[in-house]
Amino acid sequence: MGRGGAETRDMLWSGWGDPAKAAPLPEGTAGLLRDLLGVRPAAAAPPALRELKVADPRLPGADLTALAAIVGDGNVRADAEARIRHTRGKSTPDLLRIRAGETSAAPDAVVLPGSHDEVLAVLRECAARRIAVVPFGGGTSVVGGLAPQGVDAFIAVDLRRMDRLVEIDEVSRTAVLQPGLRAPAAEALLAERGFTLGHFPQSFEWATIGGFAAARSSGQASAGYGRFDDMVVGLTVATPEGALDLGRAPKSAAGPDLRQLVLGSEGALGVITSVTVRIRPVPQAREYEGWRFASFDAGAAALRGLAQDGPLPTVLRLSDETETMVGLADPSAIGATGGSGSSSAGCLAVAGFEGTEADVAARRAGAARVLRDAGGEPLGAGPGEKWEHGRFNAPYLRDSLLDAGAFAETLETAAFWSDVPKLYEAVRAALIGTLSGAGTPPLIMCHISHVYPSGASLYFTVVSAQGKEPVEHWARAKRAANDAIADAGGTISHHHGVGTDHRDWYAREIGPLGAAVLRAVKERVDPAGVLNPGVLVPPAPGA
Repeated sequence: MGRGGAETRDMLWSGWGDPAKAAPLPEGTAGLLRDLLGVRPAAAAPPALRELKVADPRLPGADLTALAAIVGDGNVRADAEARIRHTRGKSTPDLLRIRAGETSAAPDAVVLPGSHDEVLAVLRECAARRIAVVPFGGGTSVVGGLAPQGVDAFIAVDLRRMDRLVEIDEVSRTAVLQPGLRAPAAEALLAERGFTLGHFPQSFEWATIGGFAAARSSGQASAGYGRFDDMVVGLTVATPEGALDLGRAPKSAAGPDLRQLVLGSEGALGVITSVTVRIRPVPQAREYEGWRFASFDAGAAALRGLAQDGPLPTVLRLSDETETMVGLADPSAIGATGGSGSSSAGCLAVAGFEGTEADVAARRAGAARVLRDAGGEPLGAGPGEKWEHGRFNAPYLRDSLLDAGAFAETLETAAFWSDVPKLYEAVRAALIGTLSGAGTPPLIMCHISHVYPSGASLYFTVVSAQGKEPVEHWARAKRAANDAIADAGGTISHHHGVGTDHRDWYAREIGPLGAAVLRAVKERVDPAGVLNPGVLVPPAPGA
């Protein structure tokens, strides 16, 4: 029906997004990092792509020939550039490794199927030949979701050729989308018919529909539109054992909902080849505004009031004192005095409203009363509009920090409202204690960006000096933070996913029986164990 092929350009291999959007840090910010955190410039610039070396593919020529017979000769690539561009994801450790020239995790080939049937055939061939398969959408994983473990050889199955808007049902307000369709292209195609998904995560410019479903993505307008898994009403999945076609109605009492088994499965249980999603009319009006609260606790209480008793904005987020002071809510104004409003004191909340003119006006007025009664001070439209304009810029800021010699990474979690305060303090204490103890005192920032009647997410940003061995340096801090999350009653991930980085803590979260159930499902749909080995599914004891 519609195609978004213009959006299939590659991301920067050594960083995030479009290289043309990269910008160096302002000198004042670089000086602040040097004076406060001891950050020093990197010893050497990253190599150029053409300078990177990769080992010869470990797959025999017969394997590549068999795969080419399914998808076509031009859709199996084993050249160095294709393999490098499909190496790992976009976490800070991933970027540090690739910037250091480490390419040992490169796939042995990149295979580009063009249909559900071709995906099925590729999976069956790979199962027969014991070739591991990593599904690849936008490549935006930040939890080790694209780095299989314990494999002799593997291929990346890049779904970019499957990039169509297949069908719109305007009566039911649903759309059928292929998995390789990138989010901007999906929004453009839906807008031609007057609809939107309303799903705008920070990865929006590069992530794909299949990736959103596979990782249970949560967009920045989740308060109004819901998470992506809330939007999904149907799925088609290819496995080595056949296909799953799930979702005959919006809701069903016909046993457990197997859609929920696929959502968040991260390619370990199958390759999503079609997604049917709920869509909504393009909003007539969009209004964003800022509010200031004296403390993070006061702001969180105000957000809880709106989440539980309404009226609920479409976008609702709160930066803590440090994030507000630094200006991270508006990355283009980092380090500028008052970048988040008329004053950087306190905590900045952003509320956004989308819908009909009447609905936006009513909810905005009602929310204002709640926020004022909770101690909020209105800052007008400026801070909200700045956030809305710059909401996709933060990953570029991370690249600039790495270029300047700093370490910058994020982690996130969620908990019930009663556990949010202790979770916030526990994660901060774990990160500060571990990194300061290693001689690299950090700057820790946090915000709430997803709220529910019963709880909320916490999203932390960590900046410090890199240390002598930055990947392992961060790994120790991340392990401490993960332990703190588990001990404080939080979930190991609200929207980044499990991958390999969180798998051990996910096993702790679901318990031994839960892990055994997940292994049993994988054994049934993937008996050869070729689907994203080591990702998501906890290994059996002693394995």
